[in-house]
Amino acid sequence: MAGYHEAHLTPNPARWVVWATVAEHLSQYVPPGAAVLEIGAGYCDWINHVRAARRVAVDIWPELPAYAAAGVEPVVLDVTRDLRSLGAASFDVILASNVLEHFSADDLAGVADDLHGLLRSGGRLVVIQPNFRYASRQYFDDYTHRSVFTHVSLPALLRAHGFHIVEVRPKFLPYSMREARVPITPFLVRAYLASPVKPLAGQMLVVATKG
Repeated sequence: MAGYHEAHLTPNPARWVVWATVAEHLSQYVPPGAAVLEIGAGYCDWINHVRAARRVAVDIWPELPAYAAAGVEPVVLDVTRDLRSLGAASFDVILASNVLEHFSADDLAGVADDLHGLLRSGGRLVVIQPNFRYASRQYFDDYTHRSVFTHVSLPALLRAHGFHIVEVRPKFLPYSMREARVPITPFLVRAYLASPVKPLAGQMLVVATKG
């Protein structure tokens, strides 16, 4: 992953606006007293805006700690190997944005099991990521994408590893901030999330619980 952020995922102020609004929109899934983990946190745009008693950001990127806000615990580790080091049943909510598609099929089985093990009973997994059904043209523009998911196959994977599916929104966000044709503001993002019409949608939302 060396050089990935510089080559493909450069800082973008619009991303901060989007994730602040998404965190607000999905706050129903994050109780104020929860312990929350985000895997593949990157620039920490999502976890930094979550309101919770404990917030942990995980990524293999060595620069992760530089982007974690005050109160967010940054942990640099390989999600495919070291998640269990965070402790069994340690979290009420796990967030994953644009990360599962970067793992091979073999690694995904272990990651799904580890995520299930990290959650407390009744805990939630909230996933936002590209939906190949609506983003096939752009999907492999990211050279690190290894697995293909749709709003049908991702819930199936999670069910196979012990999760109960609570919500699936096939169209949730645009595939990329680069596609925006107007300035991105909180009002615009809120309107997009609330609208039944989703132009340029390429990312899905899947929410699952540990039974």
